[in-house]
Amino acid sequence: MGQAVKVLHLFKTLHRTRQQVFKNDSRALEAARIKINEEFRSNKSETCPNKIEKLIKIGADVELLLRTSVIQGIHTDHSTLKLIPRKDLLIENVPYYDAPTQKQ
Repeated sequence: MGQAVKVLHLFKTLHRTRQQVFKNDSRALEAARIKINEEFRSNKSETCPNKIEKLIKIGADVELLLRTSVIQGIHTDHSTLKLIPRKDLLIENVPYYDAPTQKQ
């Protein structure tokens, strides 16, 4: 896949992830849109293939971090925050046991 295609794919992927992660938060959606566009615009004239690959890697890492680590929270009152995790963040977890079980 050519670098131009990779860059375009990353750009679209970041915007899709932004829409999922910041769903129903217009301020965060707009701020993320501006930041993504700003970063791509600032590196638009980059011609060094190695530098472009590094930038693609950074963008992919940011997308992964957003997709796997960001959880929305809503202030319900002055001391309470309601967390709204996305379904893809809710994974089956192994229960914690204080004492190890013995194998038979």
